[in-house]
Amino acid sequence: MFLRILVIFSLVLSATGLGILAMQLMQPPQYVPQVARVEAPPVVAPAPRVRMLVAARPLSIGTLLKDDDLREMEVSGDSVPDGAFVGGQESLAELRGALLRRFVDPNTPIVRTDVLRPRDRGFLAAVLRPGTRAISIGVDVVTGASGLIWPGDEVDLILTQNLNTGDQGRESPGRRVVGETILSAVRVIAVDQQISHSGSDATAGRVVARTVTLEVTPEQAERVAVAMQLGRISLVVRSIEGVPEATGPRPSLVFGSDVSSALTGPQAPAPTAPRMRVIQGGTQQEVTFR
Repeated sequence: MFLRILVIFSLVLSATGLGILAMQLMQPPQYVPQVARVEAPPVVAPAPRVRMLVAARPLSIGTLLKDDDLREMEVSGDSVPDGAFVGGQESLAELRGALLRRFVDPNTPIVRTDVLRPRDRGFLAAVLRPGTRAISIGVDVVTGASGLIWPGDEVDLILTQNLNTGDQGRESPGRRVVGETILSAVRVIAVDQQISHSGSDATAGRVVARTVTLEVTPEQAERVAVAMQLGRISLVVRSIEGVPEATGPRPSLVFGSDVSSALTGPQAPAPTAPRMRVIQGGTQQEVTFR
């Protein structure tokens, strides 16, 4: 009897366990929410700001660059094109007098492929206009306008010479020194000048130009070559707006006496005409020969 009860109890326990196991197997798996791990985006530092040289106004092809043709503009460092010129006096000195090879709009960066610098090969051939020549003349502090002549300027050439005929006795002092304008509105295409910026002052270390190269016609080149043998040539800078020509006649030569009245000397008396007295009997007559 006891054995039968034990068998029945074991069967009930087994059936119960199997039922519980079957119920667990039949139930859908319990959903466990997954928490997504989101990483914070990396912090990107802003690109540094730099200053580069851009066109200050529309610049046409063939322009010889001056300082006022350029200005500095602050931009992001990652937007600076290759070959751009950073702001500063060194870049300005490098671009001063360079030939622009293409049209540039305002606020457009100037890059190295846009320009041909005076020391680059082929600069003179590129900057000269058809039918013109390049001639260089020696200048000093006075004749070269104190080093303030730049490529692109227009100048007049004044020849000053001493007319020494060898006859000091009869030669008038006011006629010994003479000056004349031999050429007008000649374009400067190159200046032998370098500027060092080692000091705090932008003008420190300036070396005054020794030669200035001008754009002339073949005939003008001959005149300049002869003038350099005759006397001293001075360069006179013309206004950027142009110099109005004189309306009336102007003397082609200016002598020393035209500048200084001291060289004129005292006014010589007018020469008197020769006279002769003729006596005929008791009559006398004075005859003047003209």
